[in-house]
Amino acid sequence: MPNEPDDEVVALWGLVTEGYLATQDRLLGEIAQRFGLAPASFDILLRLARAPQHRMPMTRLAKEAALSSGGFTKVADRLVAAGLVRRLPSPQDRRVTYVCLTTHGVDIAAQARKASADILRRTVLSPLGPQTTAALADAMRTLREVNRS
Repeated sequence: MPNEPDDEVVALWGLVTEGYLATQDRLLGEIAQRFGLAPASFDILLRLARAPQHRMPMTRLAKEAALSSGGFTKVADRLVAAGLVRRLPSPQDRRVTYVCLTTHGVDIAAQARKASADILRRTVLSPLGPQTTAALADAMRTLREVNRS
C-alpha cells in the first residue's frame, strides 16, 4: 500500500486508533464500574499479579506503567488506602521500596483479570474471530517492534 493516496493512509490509521480507543474505553469503563478501579490502578494490579511474589520495585513499576514518580505515588497511595497493595522496604537496599499485592489485592486482581478477558472475548475475539484476531495481534507486534524507540 505504499502508493495509496495520503487521505486514505491517514483515514486508515484513524480507523485503527478509533477502533482501539473505543474498545479500550469499553474495557476500562466496565472494569471501573465493576471494581472501582481507575485505568492506572487496574494496570498496576495486573502488572503486580504477573510479577514474581506479586511485587516489584516502585521505580520499575512506575516506569513500566509509564507514570511519573509523582503520578505513580498518587496511584500507589490510593491502592494502599483501598487495601490492595502495601509498600515494603527492601532488606538489601534502603533505596528500594517494593509495592506488593495484599491478599485482598491478589483476589481483586484475579477477578479484574478474568473480567477483562471476558470483556475482550466479547468485544474483540467474538466480532473478529480467531484468524483475524491472530492477524491483528501479529500486526500490532510488528508495529511495536518496528517503532519501538
